[in-house]
Amino acid sequence: MPERTEAKPAEPSVERANDAVLRRFPFDDTQDLDDARRGFLGTAAETVVKNADGGVVWDLDAYGFLAGDCPATANPSLWRQSRLCSEHGLFEVTEGIYQVRGFDLSNMTIVEGERGVLVIDPLLCAETAAAALALYRAHRGERPVTAVLYTHSHADHFGGVRGVVSDDDVAGGVPVLAPEGFLEHAVSENVYAGTAMGRRAAYMYGAALPKGARGQIGTGLGQTTSTGAVTLIPPTAYLTRTGQTETVDGIRMVFQLTPGTEAPAELNIHFPDHAALCMAENATHNQHNLLTLRGALVRDPRVWSRYLTEAVDLFTGSSDVAFASHHWPVWGRERLTRYLTEQRDLYAYLHDQTLRLLNQGLTGPEIAERMELPPVLERAWHTHGYYGSVSHNTKAIYQRYLGWFDGNPARLWEHPPVEAARRYVEFMGGTDEVLRRARQSYADGDFRWVAQVVGHAVFADPDHAEARALQADALEQLGYGSENGTWRNFYLTGAYELRNGQVGTPTVTASPDVVAALSLDQLFDALAIRVDGPRSWDADITVRWNVAGREPVTTRLRNGVLTTVTGTGPAAADPDVEIGLAEAELRGLLLGTLTPAELAARDTVTITGDAGRLTELVGRLDSPDPDFAVVTP
Repeated sequence: MPERTEAKPAEPSVERANDAVLRRFPFDDTQDLDDARRGFLGTAAETVVKNADGGVVWDLDAYGFLAGDCPATANPSLWRQSRLCSEHGLFEVTEGIYQVRGFDLSNMTIVEGERGVLVIDPLLCAETAAAALALYRAHRGERPVTAVLYTHSHADHFGGVRGVVSDDDVAGGVPVLAPEGFLEHAVSENVYAGTAMGRRAAYMYGAALPKGARGQIGTGLGQTTSTGAVTLIPPTAYLTRTGQTETVDGIRMVFQLTPGTEAPAELNIHFPDHAALCMAENATHNQHNLLTLRGALVRDPRVWSRYLTEAVDLFTGSSDVAFASHHWPVWGRERLTRYLTEQRDLYAYLHDQTLRLLNQGLTGPEIAERMELPPVLERAWHTHGYYGSVSHNTKAIYQRYLGWFDGNPARLWEHPPVEAARRYVEFMGGTDEVLRRARQSYADGDFRWVAQVVGHAVFADPDHAEARALQADALEQLGYGSENGTWRNFYLTGAYELRNGQVGTPTVTASPDVVAALSLDQLFDALAIRVDGPRSWDADITVRWNVAGREPVTTRLRNGVLTTVTGTGPAAADPDVEIGLAEAELRGLLLGTLTPAELAARDTVTITGDAGRLTELVGRLDSPDPDFAVVTP
């Protein structure tokens, strides 16, 4: 790794653009700051949260610098948002409902019941969740956790569960509630494409970047991801329909199921006895992602907007406060109705106008450059693109309906990045000529073009020090001017890696708990993803798994594809080897904690046929790379 290179100051053109933001928006409006501080009861005396080994997983004071004036190296709108998100501590939402905010990317909500408390969304890691619960108890007493509720299937809303309850608690009767489909989506998202998502999340959240005016200042949704132990306790009960009511520890709840919005499995909660509405992550103080930059399935803004309309109709007439799993609440029936309505209009407008323009023949990038929000929405702080953005959300909608191809046959079969880069650089007169011209574009303040064109030089010659340096400088300036927290983090992480080497994957969501929650079908699917197809074209290996208490499962590797069949039908005939074993032993083999030799040595395992075929099958599996290159080939 090269000697660390420090970040540079903002260029004059970026400084002027950021100054213009100050004049464009109402920075004298303090309503959000008042709301973010309302109900403050106190925060932790110990500012650092550590894991069992003494490593720091969260630092409450890391963003103290945001109390100062916004520097030239940050967009003032993003600085304002990050300052609001950095408010940390225990807050009263309304009588009986409390939130711990600023202890992770997300909020923990605690509702007091007759005997103890309901914990909603226990943060991303066990260490921060335990610290949040300890803070609540320091102010409200040693109330036991009598129930846990996950609002949706993203890791920052369930990963800290073992910081608030144990397996023994759940076995002893503490329910864990979640929307229908939660477990399938929670585990599959973090395993199937989890390695790639995790690496890209290192860019998106900027967790490895230095915190400061020239570094990471937040993500818009919260500050960043904690780096502790991501855990999971599977739900004990599922919520299946809108209008379903449940009473847990005396807490009455009415649920609205919202699948396909911000998460594939998600719900909103109304608390009629508190006149309070929990919007999960369906309405927060920013424009959300329709396609998160770390990667995911494209979300449906049409459905999202319709569920927000339904929430307004169902709950706003009996709600005095709306809160969510990120950011701060909105109080007052008129204010919260306007807030939810504007959030609804935001996603509906992006959807409808993107469809209008694509039907006029515009491509995703063209729509993104043309799209403007209506003035009423643009003036509302909570619609700003701090996390999602008009630019990448409109491209996501285009992708959802028309896919990656824009219809121009010239872009149907383009060269891959390295081959295209070499040809571009040759056409432009070589790397030195590219850099000479790019330096002039840099001086002119056209950092978008510098990043684009010098990116070709880096991919054509990744060891070219001057090309890497200029690319890093351009990405850095783009970060300094970005209102979007995740864009800033992507730009600055790219610059950091070009200068200093890779940061890897700071937060791993495919944790042992998450992987253990995979069904056997999902485990075999995950195994099939790892087959090295080209190296297995000529292989033909059939293994039958006789798992105690289950129907036989037969896997066959043929034509580079691993297929799985349950039962003993024609597709499961003639195995090369049959293995009798317990489910735990099968999971150990599929997860890599048991080798074929170790499995065969167990007295509890029976093997009939050619045991070497199992070893051959395992030998044809590939291993994912959590440190793959992003800004270099």
